[in-house]
Amino acid sequence: MQKAYELLVFDWDGTLMDSESRIVSCMRAAIIDLGLELPEDSRISHIIGLGLKEAISVLFPSADEALIKEVTGRYRHHFLYENSTPTPLFRGVKEVLHRLRSEGYLLAVATGKGRPGLDRVLNHSGLDQVFHATRCADDAFSKPHPDMLLQLLDELGVQAADALMIGDTAYDMQMANSAGTAALAVSYGVHSIERLLQYEPLGCLDAISEIPGWLSSRP
Repeated sequence: MQKAYELLVFDWDGTLMDSESRIVSCMRAAIIDLGLELPEDSRISHIIGLGLKEAISVLFPSADEALIKEVTGRYRHHFLYENSTPTPLFRGVKEVLHRLRSEGYLLAVATGKGRPGLDRVLNHSGLDQVFHATRCADDAFSKPHPDMLLQLLDELGVQAADALMIGDTAYDMQMANSAGTAALAVSYGVHSIERLLQYEPLGCLDAISEIPGWLSSRP
């Protein structure tokens, strides 16, 4: 059967992994460590998906490079070594990814995580051999810049029209629009359905288990 897309690119946090609580907790801890004014949790949640530098700049618009470096260091310390908040994969993720790979799709990740964090969760989740390529905020410009997607398209030899970006944030949708790829939103992540729909994704699914059926229904 002819597939509508050759490459499926997944966001990580909020799309494949339920990591919002840990990310918010680690950012709170980093900010407290440095004696900065603590934003509301909802503000921290809304920067999930951006690279750390860009996320910190949103939370603290007047932050200079030195402060951004300090917050980044404390955040990574808490995330990698101190914080034990569970970050499970969403229900059905492993089954869906293995099914899609067996059906011949190329699979990739485009995430705002840093490389140490991404490699760690790929290894711990057992998904490190599932994806054909990955890009993170250490490899490319942060979302919503299209750089991650453009690099993945180039590496895997896929045209933009043959790729689909799947994510839970407006940053994912904007990145796809700028790169010229299609976009599919999921409703169970950190950004509201209303915000996602502003960027005209092809659909907005309530569970990752719906993706294979959605793909098979595409013309």
